[in-house]
Amino acid sequence: MRRRIKITDDLLGSLHRLAAEQGQTVHVQEIPPRPARRAEPALPLSPTMQEALDRMGIETLYTHQAQAIDAIREGRDVVVVTGTASGKTLCYNVPILETAVTHPEARALYLFPTKALAQDQLRTLRRFQRPDEEAGEVGPGAVPGPFGFHAGTYDGDTPAALRTQLRERARILLTNPDMLHSGILPNHARWADFFSRLSFVVADEIHVYRGIFGSHAANVFRRLLRIAEHYGARPQLVFASATIANPGELAERLTGRTFTTVSEDGSPRGRKHFVFWNPPRIDASGLERRSSNLEARDLLVSLLRGGYQAIGFVRARLLTEVLLRYCQEELARDGGGAAKKIRAYRGGYLPEERRAIEKALFDGDLRGVISTNALELGIDVGSLDAAVLVGFPGTIASTWQQAGRAGRREDESVAILVGHNLPIDQYLMRHPAYFFERTPEHAVIDPENPHILLSHLRCAVYELPLRREEERDWGEYAPAILDLLGEHGEVKEVKGRWYSTKEGYPASNVSLRNAAENVYTITETGRPDGNRVIGTIDEPSAFPQVHPQAIYMHDAETFFVDRLDTEEKVAYVHRADVDYYTQAVSDSHIEIVRTELEKRLFENEVGFGDLNAHTKVCMFKKIKFGSRDSIGYGNLELPSQTLETMGLWITPSLESLKKVTRYGRIPAEGLWGIANVLPDVVSLFAMCDPRDLGTLVDSKNVGVPAVFLYDKYPGGLGFAQKTYHMIEEVLEGACDLIHACPCGDGCPSCVGAPLPPHMQQDPDAMGKGRIPDKEAALVLLHAVLGKPDYVPKAPVDAARRARVEAEEAKVEKKHARRSGPERPLPPRVVTPLPTDLAAQLRRRLGKG
Repeated sequence: MRRRIKITDDLLGSLHRLAAEQGQTVHVQEIPPRPARRAEPALPLSPTMQEALDRMGIETLYTHQAQAIDAIREGRDVVVVTGTASGKTLCYNVPILETAVTHPEARALYLFPTKALAQDQLRTLRRFQRPDEEAGEVGPGAVPGPFGFHAGTYDGDTPAALRTQLRERARILLTNPDMLHSGILPNHARWADFFSRLSFVVADEIHVYRGIFGSHAANVFRRLLRIAEHYGARPQLVFASATIANPGELAERLTGRTFTTVSEDGSPRGRKHFVFWNPPRIDASGLERRSSNLEARDLLVSLLRGGYQAIGFVRARLLTEVLLRYCQEELARDGGGAAKKIRAYRGGYLPEERRAIEKALFDGDLRGVISTNALELGIDVGSLDAAVLVGFPGTIASTWQQAGRAGRREDESVAILVGHNLPIDQYLMRHPAYFFERTPEHAVIDPENPHILLSHLRCAVYELPLRREEERDWGEYAPAILDLLGEHGEVKEVKGRWYSTKEGYPASNVSLRNAAENVYTITETGRPDGNRVIGTIDEPSAFPQVHPQAIYMHDAETFFVDRLDTEEKVAYVHRADVDYYTQAVSDSHIEIVRTELEKRLFENEVGFGDLNAHTKVCMFKKIKFGSRDSIGYGNLELPSQTLETMGLWITPSLESLKKVTRYGRIPAEGLWGIANVLPDVVSLFAMCDPRDLGTLVDSKNVGVPAVFLYDKYPGGLGFAQKTYHMIEEVLEGACDLIHACPCGDGCPSCVGAPLPPHMQQDPDAMGKGRIPDKEAALVLLHAVLGKPDYVPKAPVDAARRARVEAEEAKVEKKHARRSGPERPLPPRVVTPLPTDLAAQLRRRLGKG
């Protein structure tokens, strides 16, 4: 058993001493302890269940556990939303395992968003068995027990022989939405016995079901419940979620069912101190700050030397390895194997490697781990003393999730947010109240999005003929979409039922997460015992991270990439002892392929059509460990990665741009501010997640700077199209949002932006940038919307005025190069959405 050390004021004292000279501690928020509130269910637990809980050291239940168990026993659909490590799993395991005793024929389906989480929950189920009950398992890791059930994980890593056993014998099946969608539902006839007895469907961590993924998942749930009904079952639904603003609404949107929400957390919480830690300035200008990675190293090393167990969260896989190397180099000075007491954890490690790290952390053999958000979800890694977050994770909800990995029950803990030298992080460092006073974000989905619905109606009709009276259950556009599928020969209506007429599984062509299907293996060469696979990486990450001459890092070891085989999907590497790592440099641009719609908005132009969003890894630079000095560059010849999608563009008129320069402002800085605001505003109109949208300011297509907004999904999903038809309302919303923000010159709530995706490898190695110009954005929005001129409040310094004059000259030249006088757009009638939508879907079907 690991040694527990109580966090006391001594730890905060050591942090203050660490920051004494340079003042990194900018804010400390004390979150007071909360005592446990306990309760008993309305009916006592069965003796078998009470015995199992006693073995686990659980004497009584928390109030939320008792409430959830009562509601589930009553047959209600339930969603439990409580904090990290509050015992949500017990809420559904207790009543389901009790049912396994009283109704041996009952079956349960457990859904988790990741394979790792399913494996972790299988280990949790194993704790219900007695130590002497090992026989009769369904394959490796499956669980029998005093409750007379068998359980196992069914995913892409499950061997074929074990899959057959699970279909025939499993009473609790643990899987993920992707496998359910593509491997189980299309083959439901093989699972007929399981579906006919399906009594419970559990979905954990539903807060990740948002945006595109959540909209897809909602249709998978719809298909699942339809197939269960076909076999005569109506399973009870039990969902669990981390803290979000709308858990009940999300559960109901995912399934179409009414849920009872259990949200009053009865678990205890130890005192937690949340520290905002800002790296000190290191240059005379005050613009440069010390590396956030080195600050995190100092913090983690100090914690581990003090006997604490800690986790560090970073935003990119590369940074897990860089920070691990920094920590191990420092800890190696202590001797005694201290450097081996900290590991990295991320996607790309082989499954058995990740399982070993999880176990070592839980058992206390590891004192520290550095992870991406892979450990943000509820994988049980025991009770940690401290969490160090290197950079703002991007959302309030994720920040609290990561901070919540430290501290368990009454144990005290500390969480430290180390700011990057980036606009959003620095804003939080200056205004910590902004973070602590805000509630977690809403999870937004749109299951009836016609583009998503098209894919799942194909799947549903393949799985079971769809009756005419079912059509409206899938949304108002379902009948029209079925007609379109009929036009293209994919379905056929016979006597009021739609049948599939195409061969093959439609589900095999539908990705729920829009994740790249191509996965590269990373193979180490030059070993005496032959080549060895050391990891995997998806294709979008392969180009920037394992390109030729890149330094690939694995468990803090450095490997030189000899060759990237894009045909065989293999990166060949050899071990190399170097003192630098590599940072890819990408170029992104937008190409208008076809203009489908055009209109004027107070002399400004708005267009919509097919876009290609190109990203090309064009070069790399070598960065020295520690100093961050750039010690060389290299050019790369890699294929461009292209997203073929739909989008809109807003082109301000020359007069609108001149209004900005007249006030001594740079139009492009205002356009970037508008581009940063748009995803948040559009999400309110188009029922999507802001992360489903991409924005860019580009002048290559139309000759002058223009704002582009596009769907981050192949072929588009209708978000930009809907925005085009509501562009005036959307821009009004953007203008209102910026006006309403009380900040002086821009912040994350208005024009400020987090780090662009292509720069999220190592913020320390990138340019620092600045928050776009809030005043210029308002001048432009007033001009584009035909509102009275906006007069900026903030003065302009001489340096900015010089940049403005240069920018104004360029704008004049670009407008002069455009095709003579501004041509009047041809008169047109705006196509009603259903017809326009039908055309879009026909084109999607034609491409498919």
